Amino acid sequence: MKKFTTTLILLLFTFITFSQSEFNASGYNVTGNDLTINTYSKDSTANALVIYEFGNSYFDQEDFRLKTEVKRKIKILNRDGFDEANVSILLYKNSDSKEEITRIVATTTNINSNGTLDIQKLDKSQVFTEEYNDNYTLVKFTLPNIKEGSVIKYSYKLDTPFMFNYRQWYFQTDIPTLYSEYHASIPANYEYNIKLVGEIPLSVNTSDTESECLKTSTGAKADCFKSIYIMKNIPAFIDEKYMTTRENYISKVEYELKVYKSFDGGIDNITRSWKTTDKELKTEKGIGRQLNKGSVVKDLLSKEITNEQDQLKKAKAIVEYVQSNYKWNKKFNVFGDVSLKDLVKNKVGRASEVNLLLFNLLKENNIDVLPVLMSTRGNGFPTKIFPVISEFNYIIIQAKIAGETYFLDATSPYLSFGQLPYRCLNQYGRLLDLKNGSYWVDITPKSNFSISYKVSSIINDKGSINGSIEYRATGYNSSDLKAAYFKNKSSYKTNYQNENTNITVTNHEVKTTSKNSDDFKEVVSFEVASETIGNSIYVNPFITTFFDENPLKLQERTYPIDFGYKDSYTYIYKLEYDSNLYEVTEIPEIKKLQLPNGTGVLILNTTKNDSEIIIYFKFNFKEAIYNQNYYPYLKEYFSTIVDLQKNSLIILKKK
Repeated sequence: MKKFTTTLILLLFTFITFSQSEFNASGYNVTGNDLTINTYSKDSTANALVIYEFGNSYFDQEDFRLKTEVKRKIKILNRDGFDEANVSILLYKNSDSKEEITRIVATTTNINSNGTLDIQKLDKSQVFTEEYNDNYTLVKFTLPNIKEGSVIKYSYKLDTPFMFNYRQWYFQTDIPTLYSEYHASIPANYEYNIKLVGEIPLSVNTSDTESECLKTSTGAKADCFKSIYIMKNIPAFIDEKYMTTRENYISKVEYELKVYKSFDGGIDNITRSWKTTDKELKTEKGIGRQLNKGSVVKDLLSKEITNEQDQLKKAKAIVEYVQSNYKWNKKFNVFGDVSLKDLVKNKVGRASEVNLLLFNLLKENNIDVLPVLMSTRGNGFPTKIFPVISEFNYIIIQAKIAGETYFLDATSPYLSFGQLPYRCLNQYGRLLDLKNGSYWVDITPKSNFSISYKVSSIINDKGSINGSIEYRATGYNSSDLKAAYFKNKSSYKTNYQNENTNITVTNHEVKTTSKNSDDFKEVVSFEVASETIGNSIYVNPFITTFFDENPLKLQERTYPIDFGYKDSYTYIYKLEYDSNLYEVTEIPEIKKLQLPNGTGVLILNTTKNDSEIIIYFKFNFKEAIYNQNYYPYLKEYFSTIVDLQKNSLIILKKK
């Protein structure tokens, strides 16, 4: 570790401090304000802040390799931000060549108690390299002497021979960024598909051409396409509920090599068209060759199924057969070593094998089916403008029966017919019609799903309440419940009591008898003691709740709120009482709240007569996906739901 201590005249330091009112986001140099300002006004929760960062990618004239220079200046606001001093950089390699990193320079700047600056530099011996996996090496270093208020800087240069691996640039990270600038220079003989991801607008997005930026010893020349991207005041990207993978939304620019034109006139089309890709998929071992395996599936089904004349009933029976007899091993591989023979033999296989078995069984029974390539929610959206086969990690089956279209999956015995796993609700997929040409299809649930409670109760002369809860969940709301119940019925009921300690369960009956039922139903009988203060009895009508806390907690969200499906929630509570014993002194107030454009409605209504009180509470989400502009309204919506469940009261007074 090298240590440099610089003494500044206090007056000079004071002048620097007062001459600025904000962090220095205009350059790489550390200023007085960078050191003395220890909060970020736009995000009070931030633990660290990127003040300034700069990247520049270009093709080197000397060795014709791609170089990327990176500079980054970060303010450590508190101890929870110390992790920003741990820097890791992945370098790609293969059997022939590898990426390299050079010119690593890093410093930590602090203010001593006597007003002097303490600047400590990273020593080369503190840079470590380790094998990450077969294709990547990891370079790591940690900046020295980190404290609350430190400003760290680091820079390095990347060198790659892999022209397809033009560096993507992330404007947005887990901490806020004040200023991010990226320059990209691309010779005309390299053609890339360039994709800007994220919803945050660029402050600068310019392009220009530099003449003859690249020359060879033979006299060949190429112009360069130069781009400059600048983004300012970028909020941190923080994962929250109701989202797909962050790679779909985090602000970045990324590149996919499309065409390479050599100086001798040769053209290499790196990115194929879908027409070309369809032809290749016909003979691909993982898909094409598995689409005609009638001999493998012959005689698997019973005569009862194959002789069924109603095509819909037959399809349902085939799906249930695969669900019941073959198990998914939790692997997602679509391409490569996919074998239906192995699945039939071992009864366990990949998702693609399970669903391709389903495809062949349906096809052999004269049901109109086609496979659909897709990417799961955790894997990201596949690119639509050109085929990137590596972006797909899953296969489902489209079936057309009696004029209706169904999307089918057989990886879980708890899915009802036509219901895809939640992981598949990722908006769209590529339907592989290898005869007529593939095309994109929307993947959205047709049905609206629901959760409902109907609570009937009566209060006796001692203030105790007993009653019953009728519960019903449909679609995706029921899948986990069916899985938990049918895997271990006694454990399910024990867990129910353990999770609902506010009541005493006197009887518990599950009405659902089939694993792949469309819904889950149960009836619970209960007893609960009410709270008595003096002559007043306080009753919380919400024996159970939909949400115990608000799932939306961010100050700002820059990506959509993706529920995956439309949903509604209903809670009806009836309390019977003896008007000779009790006088009702308070009931919950009527409440109504709407989301913008009628995309959701919340209602709490209360009615009372001489013998009973009825509370009707309902809210819904009429959209499966809301863009980020709805975030503050949804946040208030959830807050109201939680507040009403916690703070609604019925107060009875003993006569």
